[in-house]
This record gives sequence, C-alpha cells and structure tokens, in this order.
Amino acid sequence: MTVDFQWGRSPSFRVASITWSGPWSEAKIRAQFERVARWAKAHRLRTGRWLFLEPAEGRWEAAVEVRGRARGSDGIRRRTLSGGRVARVVFDPEVVAPRVVYHGLSDWLRARRKAKEIRRVLGSREIYRGNPWTDRGAWSRTEVQFRVGP
Repeated sequence: MTVDFQWGRSPSFRVASITWSGPWSEAKIRAQFERVARWAKAHRLRTGRWLFLEPAEGRWEAAVEVRGRARGSDGIRRRTLSGGRVARVVFDPEVVAPRVVYHGLSDWLRARRKAKEIRRVLGSREIYRGNPWTDRGAWSRTEVQFRVGP
C-alpha cells in the first residue's frame, strides 16, 4: 500500500457530536461513537461518515455526519464542522501504523510551515466511511486530515 500526503479541500460536515476530556481510551471512544449513532437512529436521521477529532490537548470529540432535522439532546449537539484546505492521507491501519502516519504528516507540515507555504495547522481529524469497528472497509480506508491556514 502506498501512503502519500496530499493537499486538498475538505467539505463541511453537518454532524451530531459529543465532546469529553480525559486520557485517550479506545473503549471510551467506541462507547461515545455508539452513543451518537444510537441518538441519530432514535431521531430517524440518516448517517454518513464518522469523524474523530482532538480539538485540544486531552479533549476528544466523536462525531457522526447526519442528514435530517433534529435538535441536540442528551449531551449530543448538532453543529457544522467547517471545511477548507487540508493536508490528508488515506491508509490502512493494519498495514501502516497510525503513529507513523501522524508523525510523518506532522513533520511534512512543519517543513511546509518553515517554507512559508502555510501559516498554521488548525487541528486534526480522522474520517471513516462508516463504523470502523463493524465495517472492515471503513477501517481499511482511514483518512487523516490536518486543517491548515493560509
């Protein structure tokens, strides 16, 4: 599998999400994703991509793209994640270790910042085409995006 960094534009995402603080825990992440998915199903919303974000150090956000109308409730809020210019990579975590991808992309962006091609990195997010714990295809096409400023 070839892993290459690319520039691109990301669309905005209309999501239902839940945010929490604490140490990284895969069990907690999975539980929060399932909570958001159950909420969307209870409100009869069609779901799309699953997004995992780290808006700040030690803060986490599980978001599921939803289509339809519903107000946030039960600690879940509806919001739009802005699109824009991103540096991205698509890879299979079973073939390439995620830490290699994250470190490589971070170093690549640091060099772009030093060359004054970009001014700042606004945050990262992982995007899956569905539930990565139940859909092997969603897991094998993990996309990591770093939003960048001009």
